[in-house]
Amino acid sequence: MAEAAHAQPAWVLLAYLVAGVCFILALRGLSSPESSRRGNRIGMIGMAIAVLTTRATHHIASLPEIVAAMVVGGGIGLVTARKIQMTAMPQLVAAFHSLVGMAAVLVGTAAFLNPEAFGITYGPGLIIPGSRVEMGLGVAIGAVTFSGSVIAFLKLNGNMSGKPIILPLRHLINLGTLVAIIGLIAYFTQDQAPWVYFTVAGLSFAIGFLLIIPIGGADMPVVISMLNSYSGWAAAAMGFTLHNSAMIITGALVGSSGAILSYIMCRAMNRSFISVISGGFGGEAISGAAAEAIDRPWKRGSAEDAAFLMKQADQVIIVPGYGMAVSQAQHALKEMADKLKAEGVRVKYAIHPVAGRMPGHMNVLLAEANVPYDEVFELEDINSEFAQTDVAFVIGANDVTNPAARTDKSSPIYGMPVLDVEKARTVLFVKRSMGGVGYAGVDNELFYRDNTMMLLSDAKKMVEEIVKALG
Repeated sequence: MAEAAHAQPAWVLLAYLVAGVCFILALRGLSSPESSRRGNRIGMIGMAIAVLTTRATHHIASLPEIVAAMVVGGGIGLVTARKIQMTAMPQLVAAFHSLVGMAAVLVGTAAFLNPEAFGITYGPGLIIPGSRVEMGLGVAIGAVTFSGSVIAFLKLNGNMSGKPIILPLRHLINLGTLVAIIGLIAYFTQDQAPWVYFTVAGLSFAIGFLLIIPIGGADMPVVISMLNSYSGWAAAAMGFTLHNSAMIITGALVGSSGAILSYIMCRAMNRSFISVISGGFGGEAISGAAAEAIDRPWKRGSAEDAAFLMKQADQVIIVPGYGMAVSQAQHALKEMADKLKAEGVRVKYAIHPVAGRMPGHMNVLLAEANVPYDEVFELEDINSEFAQTDVAFVIGANDVTNPAARTDKSSPIYGMPVLDVEKARTVLFVKRSMGGVGYAGVDNELFYRDNTMMLLSDAKKMVEEIVKALG
């Protein structure tokens, strides 16, 4: 009887299939900066097909209510997207993930309170046991996504310290909470009492906070991709509850692609994937000695010095980081590169997978400045070239160029693959001042190398001065 109620016309299944194909093609398009615009458009078409199909086959809310909700939500999204600075994009992504998680919780709660409207009952007020499992998992994952994303947002936005906040017995507490959630979801299949459902939701909100609080700011790029995966699995679980093929397909695509991205990021940072899932990495306390700048001799240069050295070079590799994003120096950097190329200098860009505060942060900024895609290289493709490079121009990239990641076992970034900029004949390092440390809270010994010249200034201002010096 329940199966008959959930049977859908062939055209509905076909429409959802077309939407699913669009989502797959969208992900394919987003895999490259050159095709990302096309990928976004295809994804929008797929979502439009899914929304219209769902609207045509479900009558839970009236059309004016749906349109009003879409206008309000779409308006907020449009205004936010137009006003947001690229430097704040990681915070925006974390905020969006939290909304997806909360949406899953609210949909699950609506289905729990009014299961007849969702067609998931086998008797008066009795929810199908299978739907209870799907509902419990969706709400649990959604709650973890919401609370975890809130902590990530607060850390990225500076409202909370980026340093790890270590709780006593945190692993034991996390394990106990997780076991309790799983046990209660299993019990929920036998007893759908409200206290069971809301306890699952409450514990899930709590473990989201507990998992992300111990993670330090340097590991936030992995957290962003991990939460992206969680939001997808939450949507997929709700899709099973609502018997909506589009949600299942979309959620599975987002969840699996986020998990793959998290794995890639873990490899880039030499982290354990299992530790990421359990919130057990990035939580080691940073020693006071490591967190303070080292009082050692260093060389200071000027824009004129930098212009002269790069003008005489055969090859310059530019290494952008979060400092470039903060100062919005990408357009000035593109102008500098064009002047160097006009002088016969080969110019390339080296991108570390976790440069900035989210995956692809630097790629997006360079694409915004119309930097040719064939000049941009990932770490594994360009690291071997630094030894044959005349000048490495580092602009605001700190932790991802720190040689301590290879040599200092006490460093919190030890084992993380870094760009071998110190092997270049000359390193020009643009930094606001010598007083600060990287987002990981450790000083960079590259500053004190004999072949390093520090260019202390706002990144955009320094690059503009170099452009003038190049003539």
